[in-house]
Amino acid sequence: MPDSLGELVGPASGVVELPVHLVWSGLGVYDLGDERQLGLLYETVIREAMDVADVARYLNAVLVWVWLWLPVRVRRAWEQRFPSLAQAA
Repeated sequence: MPDSLGELVGPASGVVELPVHLVWSGLGVYDLGDERQLGLLYETVIREAMDVADVARYLNAVLVWVWLWLPVRVRRAWEQRFPSLAQAA
């Protein structure tokens, strides 16, 4: 996890292609204008990222509403670290 939400400077719009080390099978290209694909991108990055650089590169703090889509256990871990996420939800 990053030290602050300000480190999450990934794209907030457009199309994102994740590298193979994050999405080794299945969908690798995500249209951030499609809420379902956006949610899948965030879930994939949080689940598969091995370092904070990938999290910072592909997630964006502006899109806090996406946190609602994450699995409860993952969402709670992030909300404990960053209480503002729980308040935004």
